[in-house]
Amino acid sequence: MQETKILWADDEINLLKPHILLLNEKGYQVTTFTNGNDALEGFGKEHFDLVFLDENMPGMSGLETLSAIKNVSPDVPVVLITKSEEENLMEDAIGSKIDDYLIKPVNPKQVLLTIKKLIDNKRLVSEKTSMAYQQDFRRLGMTLNDRLNYEEWVEVYKKIIFWELELEKLDDQQMHEILTLQKSEANMQFSKFIEDNYMDWVNGNGKPPMLSHELLKKKVFPLINSTTPVFFILIDNLRYDQWRVINPLITEYFRIDEEDMYSSILPTATQYARNAIFSGLLPLDMEKRHPNLWLNDDDEGGKNMHEEAFLGEQIKRSLRKDCKFSYHKILTYDDGKALVEQSANLMQNDFNAIVFNFVDMLSHARTDMQMIRELANDDAAYRSLTLSWFEHSALLDLLKKLAQKNVKVVLTTDHGTIRVKKPSKVIGDRSTNTNLRYKQGRNLSYNDKEVFAIKNPNDAHLPKINISSSYIFAKEDSYFVYPNNYNQFVNYYNETFQHGGISLEEMIIPIVTYSPR
Repeated sequence: MQETKILWADDEINLLKPHILLLNEKGYQVTTFTNGNDALEGFGKEHFDLVFLDENMPGMSGLETLSAIKNVSPDVPVVLITKSEEENLMEDAIGSKIDDYLIKPVNPKQVLLTIKKLIDNKRLVSEKTSMAYQQDFRRLGMTLNDRLNYEEWVEVYKKIIFWELELEKLDDQQMHEILTLQKSEANMQFSKFIEDNYMDWVNGNGKPPMLSHELLKKKVFPLINSTTPVFFILIDNLRYDQWRVINPLITEYFRIDEEDMYSSILPTATQYARNAIFSGLLPLDMEKRHPNLWLNDDDEGGKNMHEEAFLGEQIKRSLRKDCKFSYHKILTYDDGKALVEQSANLMQNDFNAIVFNFVDMLSHARTDMQMIRELANDDAAYRSLTLSWFEHSALLDLLKKLAQKNVKVVLTTDHGTIRVKKPSKVIGDRSTNTNLRYKQGRNLSYNDKEVFAIKNPNDAHLPKINISSSYIFAKEDSYFVYPNNYNQFVNYYNETFQHGGISLEEMIIPIVTYSPR
């Protein structure tokens, strides 16, 4: 391991020789200076991992040297050594971004503790995190071989995301690769689980999880009353891990009343999953009950243009009482800004449904734009872009305003998304839809082992375009490619984020209820 290099500036450096000898014995390389000017010059000539500065030196003071060093390299930790704890001195030091301070006379143990806290802490945390994951890796591996129910799959997925976010902080490529393999194994087993159980779920057999069409009735409508407006906020295409990274910002203003997970229906696509949420119906029932609103894959026009009408019908059907509600779809920053400005008017409603489309647009932009591909070149970067959007979004501005009111906020999504890596060949006629994670059409030709096929869509409460239509769903991280233009398709779509199929990321998604702090 490379030696830790320490710069120590003190006009009485000779008195500190015992400290410096001890540090050298412990494997630290210490370079000493007797004044701030020389220290700053030395700092500019080589790399140091940590700086100790005496506060009271002739010429440049410790605080002046601190400020100059931070201007050169703001990330290097600096420790101020002072004879007093005067309030104004500490305020100046903190304002100059001091990392720690010691009071004279310092003893060697204090110095060692400070070094370990500022330098070795990252290494120690890294080692402990890697060791803890290695232990959990074995437990998770054994769990994946069990016959899990839906609740147990939720816990497995949460655990995988926990480690993904923890290991993201470490520069340990081997651990990342191990986790990636384990996540892939989990998705393979989860796909088998869905194949074995999905048809029972949509037909109400066994013990189905909460599905898209039950979301409002089970989780949101019971919150509606005459005194507390309910805000139902749906961020399109938001995965559980993305929610995890934006949630700390939300909980600065709100407390979590309930955190739950539900399963998106298939296909995990907006046209099906989100329409099911707002209508309270499975797709086949939407087509039958609302033929004027439901559009099939081959119909012209936007497929989710009637959510407000679907919502109104579901409110009438489920609540059976007057409910003043609003529906807003936010596609641009200006849309969001306008909504924030009229937030006081929304307080007059019993229920407000708001759809934010940014994350969905981000996933599509990542496919279509090279610059976004480079900015979101993996899951960690994709999360980072989501967080950056949220920090500066109209949604956060809206939440800050709502936090000052007596409201309930329910935050969720309609489905997640997965980064696809494995092309799967499929052949279909001209009427076959274009989605890369599911196909609906006649005479589909495919590899049976690579898909979940539903030969009779009506059995899964899915509409069919014609009497011989069937559906196939991509599993794990595969995506459908036509044999003609195969290489062109693969070059364009490989490693892009897609949805519509079967994976932990697409199907297991959060619904969280908040109250203002």
